[in-house]
Parts: sequence; structure tokens; C-alpha cells
Amino acid sequence: MIPARAKPSRQVWMRFRRKKTAVFGLAGAAAFVIVALFAPLLAPYGTMDLGTSFQPPGGEHLLGTDSLGSDVLSNMIYGTRTSLIVGLCAVVTSNIIGLTIGSLAGYFGGRTDNVLMRITEMFQILPQFFLAIIVVALFGSSIWNIVFVIGILTWPVTARLLRAEFLSLRKREFVDAARALGMSDFDLIVREILPNALPPIIVNASLQISGAILLEASLSFLGLGDPDAMSWGVMLHNAQEYFNRAWWMAAFPGMALFVTTLALNLTGDGLNDALNPRLRT
Repeated sequence: MIPARAKPSRQVWMRFRRKKTAVFGLAGAAAFVIVALFAPLLAPYGTMDLGTSFQPPGGEHLLGTDSLGSDVLSNMIYGTRTSLIVGLCAVVTSNIIGLTIGSLAGYFGGRTDNVLMRITEMFQILPQFFLAIIVVALFGSSIWNIVFVIGILTWPVTARLLRAEFLSLRKREFVDAARALGMSDFDLIVREILPNALPPIIVNASLQISGAILLEASLSFLGLGDPDAMSWGVMLHNAQEYFNRAWWMAAFPGMALFVTTLALNLTGDGLNDALNPRLRT
């Protein structure tokens, strides 16, 4: 039973921890962040420390070595940092665009809403993955180009979610009261409506991080990743020719992608249960 007088943040945490899978996902996501932040301290070798090629897992190299003799575990740890950068920066880019478009469309309505939603629908019908391939192939495969492409392609979901929340909230009594006190449209959007519309956006952002990581890995697997940045997708790309000879080169990066995506999705599912007012008991 959640105490009625508990702080809102504590109520959210108590609802979140009821779901064991969500707590497991949060622990996995936290481990992912810690490994990314402290990669140089955790990696037993550097990315350029080359030894004997195709050593199987065990001994000095717990997860084996690749075709160049590089330690697979160390590469995975450094790849975690790349995945974190791509996931967070792409989602920040996506949400800045989505929050701007969605809040303006939902608050002003009318012609503004129609124009902005037509633009949103235009971006939604584009084949995202193939467009990402074209843009990266044309403008280069640096990590920041990939972040920009993912952010530009994934904002429509955020915009539509926020627009729906604004349409529901803009007629509420607290908004009318704030408007009667003389608050400007900007203050009404930023200070009154937006904070109350954020819960579904937070849930969506946690799911978008895993989507961004998978999209970067897919581009890297096809050889369109940043050659100067170690990532799980790059490791999978390098392992293509050696599936039969060195299964560990592909198995462990693939497992890292699976576990990280699962953890983020479970966390998002738990946040949905904790923040969704319709599911509160």
C-alpha cells in the first residue's frame, strides 16, 4: 500500500519497484551506464593492444580475441561508451524537435496544428532505416552524423504524444487560472502544461534509447559506422567473415545488444506503469 502523503517521487518509485522485471531492467540499464562511464578503468586491454588472433574465450582473454588479436571483452566495454553516446544524444536531439513541434501544435491548434502535423506525418511515412543509410553514405559516417540522422528521423513519435497531452491539458482549470493571472503563452506552455505532459515522453525516451542503439548497430554492421569509434555494430561487422572460425566475435557483442535493449525496454515498461495515472491503484 502506497502512503497517500508520500512525496510524488517516492510514490513513483514504490509503484515502479512493484514490478520485478522493471527493477531488473533498471539494474541492467544502470550497469550499462557505469560500464560506459568507466570504460578505460574496466577494460583489461586497450583497443589497439594486439596479440594472438582467434584465441578462444578463457585464460588471459575471457571472451577471446578477434581476427587482429584484439581483446573482445575490452572492445565490448569501449563499445558500450559509443552506444551510450549515440542513444542519449540521439534521444536528446529527437526530443528537442519533438517537444517543440508537439507543444506548439497542441497548444495553439487550428492552422498551426494542421501545418505541423502534416510535416510530422511526412517524416513518419519515410522509410527510416533506408533513409538513414542514404544520408550516412552521402554525408559521412562519423558518430555525430549518425546521432543527427537518428534524431531527425525519430522525433515524430514524441511530437504526436506531446500534442495529444497538450490537447487534453490546455482546457484544464489550472491552465485557465494561470491564463487569468496574465501568464504569457510561453509561460503557460513551459511552466504549466509541459511538466504535466512529460510522463509519457519520459517513457517514450527510454524506449527510443534502445531503438537508437539498435539503429547505430545496424548501420555499423553494414559498414556505415564510424571507423574511428569502437561499437558493437562495428564488432559484428568485423565478425562476418569469421562466423564459423571464431563464433565469439559475433556472439558476445550480439548478446550485449540484446541484454541492453531488453533492460531499457523493461525499464520503460516499468516507468509506464509507475507514471501512467490510469494504472495507479
